[in-house]
Amino acid sequence: MNLEGRRQSTNVDDRRGRSVGKAGGLGIGGIILAGILYLVFGIDATPLLEQAGSLTGGAQTETNYTPSAQEEELAVFSKQILAGTEDVWTKIFEQSGLTYQPPRLVLYNDYVQTSTGTASAQMGPFYSSADQTVYLDLSFFTEMSRTIGADGDFAYAYVIAHEVGHHVQYLLGTLQDAHSKMQRMSEKESNQMSVRLELQADFYAGIWAHYDNKFFKSLDDTDFQEGVNAAGKIGDDYLQKKSQGYAVPDSFTHGTAAQRTRWLKKGFTTGNPSAGDTFSVAYNSL
Repeated sequence: MNLEGRRQSTNVDDRRGRSVGKAGGLGIGGIILAGILYLVFGIDATPLLEQAGSLTGGAQTETNYTPSAQEEELAVFSKQILAGTEDVWTKIFEQSGLTYQPPRLVLYNDYVQTSTGTASAQMGPFYSSADQTVYLDLSFFTEMSRTIGADGDFAYAYVIAHEVGHHVQYLLGTLQDAHSKMQRMSEKESNQMSVRLELQADFYAGIWAHYDNKFFKSLDDTDFQEGVNAAGKIGDDYLQKKSQGYAVPDSFTHGTAAQRTRWLKKGFTTGNPSAGDTFSVAYNSL
């Protein structure tokens, strides 16, 4: 990606080097499937954090932490991508007569205190609607490359843009409506609703990429393909087969590799935010 001269967002809370008391009891790691950490990529973590809140400590202490040069580069990169999402979504919201309120980005190591509990880096990057914040441990990008072979700066940008996509859903009321319905659904139906949310967040990531490239000429011929590769590598079917040798479709919560790449591409090629209604489409046609 070409980010030379691009501004860095100031809406960032850098908590790297702050030690947080680990979750007690079951802890976050016991609530999620820590062995398949990438399956939780992109989730709105608020319900999980609220569930774990009573089990956590949360005292923060400063530690002697010195980030590597590579990590510092990733921190600058993340701030530039966040700034790009701010610029793009501000313009899109303005076109609809709305005001975009950007999410905050928290950078942390290992554990982080949120407004509803203590979260672990095992969760992967996540968005919490309770405090309208994206949480990111930068080591995720290294793990993403090492564990599933999803590498490249646009692949990393896609991660952030997807999380911001959940924030867009929150601002539009989509996230709250879906979560409300999920509470009254069977597990299978709730999982399918989650898939719809995640695919729309992928679509919004594609929308961001479309306009970021239009405004700033940020992408070359290979960049977007990095994001497509990442989307395919975090499909539920791909991850389950990689982890256990087979897939269980009724347990999918984020969508298949084909679905995730399809909706990311649709956002990028159309550049039309209104074309991302994943809730009116028959589930088998997503």
